[in-house]
Amino acid sequence: MFDFDQYLGFLAFLTILTIGFWLMIFLVSIIPYWIGGALYENWKLKREAKKNEKNA
Repeated sequence: MFDFDQYLGFLAFLTILTIGFWLMIFLVSIIPYWIGGALYENWKLKREAKKNEKNA
């Protein structure tokens, strides 16, 4: 069936595949949240700067 070397290669392949899958899930869920938060913070800072400029 499998030699020991083939078995280790198969386990290495499964490990890399699993790590890649979970990394993809992590990045797909975190990066849009991170970008959205950065855009929201930038928008708040610009709005506050405009408000301060108007009052000064």
